[in-house]
Amino acid sequence: MASRPIDWNAVRQHEFPVGRRWAYFDHAAVSPLPARSAARLRSWVDHQEQNGVVDWPVWERRLEPLRADLANMIGASVEEIALTTSTTLGLGLVAEGFPWRAGDVVVTAADEYPSNLYPWMNLADRGVEVRRVAGRDGRVVLDDLVRAIDGRTRLVTISHVQFASGFRVDLAGLGAVCRERGIALCVDAIQGLGPLRIDVEAVGIDFLAADGHKWLLGPEGAGFLYVRRSWLERMRVVGVGWHSVVGTYNDPDASFVLKPTAQRWEGGSYAMPGMQAFAASVGLIRELGESVVSERILQQAERCRELARRWGWSVYGPKSPSEESGIVVIEKPGVDPARFVAAAREAGVVICARRGRVRLSPHVYNDDEDYERLERLLREGPACGAGPEVGRAARS
Repeated sequence: MASRPIDWNAVRQHEFPVGRRWAYFDHAAVSPLPARSAARLRSWVDHQEQNGVVDWPVWERRLEPLRADLANMIGASVEEIALTTSTTLGLGLVAEGFPWRAGDVVVTAADEYPSNLYPWMNLADRGVEVRRVAGRDGRVVLDDLVRAIDGRTRLVTISHVQFASGFRVDLAGLGAVCRERGIALCVDAIQGLGPLRIDVEAVGIDFLAADGHKWLLGPEGAGFLYVRRSWLERMRVVGVGWHSVVGTYNDPDASFVLKPTAQRWEGGSYAMPGMQAFAASVGLIRELGESVVSERILQQAERCRELARRWGWSVYGPKSPSEESGIVVIEKPGVDPARFVAAAREAGVVICARRGRVRLSPHVYNDDEDYERLERLLREGPACGAGPEVGRAARS
């Protein structure tokens, strides 16, 4: 599909039934499932109901294309990818497994999502200090992060895109600094992958965690962890189980030989239904083309910014295209974000509020009618969309 012009209306009709009722602008929270992913999920449920464990190996083999797709998406090898249940789990595995020494320092941004703060703060009893760098109106300035790094800094952890502002961190610049100083770089990529491309080799990322229920269009409970090959043997493996080792559960002797790949962090059984749907969602992105998807989402985000500014809203955070992402955060004097979001939901428009501002996050399939409904809301303010008769929601 990526080799020819894409009929986005056809993609919407075939893959995104959510559009029949909702103008959905909340993919940075939880994405609706594409039709193919929901079908894969239902197929697994039906098969499990009728057959139990009979074809479990078949379903397991269907996850290998997912591992390969994820590796290709970030410029890694399949040996460096572990399938996990969440970004939180991936970050926690890194935090607990890193070879810390008392007095070590972790540098991060002050306004990080909690899942990229608490795992590091939890290391206080091991003598690890977390140094939080204040942002500037939603922006995480590289120079500020660099000034916080000193001789005790062992690791920098950062979100590629800040969830509450949509600010895109300069990963390339940060990676260069970390490489020069021998500091590990860990990235929470959940708000970046999809709208943006990441190359772990080019940037110099050592660890990366994400899951699929946002821009990658997957279900909750399905994600992955990247661990650079050079770190595989240097990290303590947490959560080990039968799937972590070279042998099988049928071996008479418990030979504790860890797998030579990142699968050593896949301790037990997969969250199979979610992983099956995740595989289908990532497959859709691969078919459309990752670069095409990225470009399309960024175009959609710019359209949101233009509409917001047209009707007197201020765009918070990024100041230039190099700082922008798929997240658009807006505010307007006199508009209460919580009331505005509630009014939008009544009008069949799905958006959210984060930290006192309105957040919009479109995807490839949003169409002109979606934007007409969004513009009506932005124009009229929180009093608009008071009844279910507004727009497409009433016709569904």
